[in-house]
Amino acid sequence: MKAVITVIGKDTVGILAKVSDACSKADVNIVEVTQSVLQDMFAMVMLVEIGKSNIGFEQLRENLNQVGDATGTKIHIMHEDIFNSMHKI
Repeated sequence: MKAVITVIGKDTVGILAKVSDACSKADVNIVEVTQSVLQDMFAMVMLVEIGKSNIGFEQLRENLNQVGDATGTKIHIMHEDIFNSMHKI
C-alpha cells in the first residue's frame, strides 16, 4: 500500500529531514520525493510505502501534523487509492 504526502509552507532548514524522520520512525519507506523552493515557499510531494508501517494510518497522519506544527508547514497524507480515484478522468 502506498500513500502520497504533500508538504507546503515557508521554507526553513530541516523540513525534509523532519518529515523523513517521522516516516522512518513509523517504518514508512519513501519511494519517491520531489521538492521545490519558490522564493521563500517550500513544496514537497512524497510517494511512500505504508504497508509495513508499525503504526496505523491515523496515527501517522497525527505524527505528520505534529511535524507540520513544528515546522510551520501544512502536511497532508492521502492513501494512494483515494489519490488515484480523485485524479481519474
